[in-house]
Amino acid sequence: MTGYGKAVLQLPTKKVTIEIKSLNSKNLDLNTRIPSYYKEKDIEIRKKLAKNLMRGKVDFSIYVEMTSDETQSTINKGVVAKYVKELQTISSGDEIHFLKIAMQLPDAMKTVREEFNKEEWLVIDNGIDKAIAEIVQYRKDEAHSLEADFKTRITNIQNYLKEIEALDEERLTHVKARLRKAIDELQVTIDENRFEQELIYYLEKLDINEEKVRLANHLDYFLAELEKDKSDGKKLGFIVQEIGREINTTGSKSNFATMQQVVVQMKNELEKIKEQVLNIL
Repeated sequence: MTGYGKAVLQLPTKKVTIEIKSLNSKNLDLNTRIPSYYKEKDIEIRKKLAKNLMRGKVDFSIYVEMTSDETQSTINKGVVAKYVKELQTISSGDEIHFLKIAMQLPDAMKTVREEFNKEEWLVIDNGIDKAIAEIVQYRKDEAHSLEADFKTRITNIQNYLKEIEALDEERLTHVKARLRKAIDELQVTIDENRFEQELIYYLEKLDINEEKVRLANHLDYFLAELEKDKSDGKKLGFIVQEIGREINTTGSKSNFATMQQVVVQMKNELEKIKEQVLNIL
């Protein structure tokens, strides 16, 4: 959801710069900064931004720089003349000295408020559309690179899953041997049939076949969602949560150092996906 769009317009008496910045956010968080004489268009601008950007922390700004010789501020002659006259009654001095003092007093300058100009706004509105198009394109370009990164990392997790499948039989053999060694070290007589039953029960608790199947399905589901024309960042986020749940359960059940090392690699890849999936609308 990160992005940047900008449009610079040269109008007859002013230069107008339109900027849109966007950062990650679960919802749409809009902040607009526009001159007072365009304030009546604030709601219209917000609707346009919401329609096109949908999610993200969005900062929208319109900056105006006057370029003509004309000025909106003029000397309030009547007020300044009155100040000078009153100053002369309380102190001696030349008129220039009193004029300098008067110009610094309240209301010495008056500003004519610029009225809303419909024709001017049409040009600015087109500039807003241009800035929005630029930030949308920025997001699309970023999405292409994210898609490639997601596919690489999901493929890496799938490869690690294959390693876990290959290690599973060795893991169970290792667990059986470790339990047998522990019994032998106790130097006690045991009922072999009872031992086998307890061993089977214990191994069932460590079984990860369901986790492997669900993890494989979630990984395929994530890749299938990437291929859709319309992205859904929230849905991808939910799938990532399910992937994480299966990886964590596999790690807690593995009880085998070699397999746990592979699980750590899977978690590392998934964390990088979690960071980037926040960028998807």
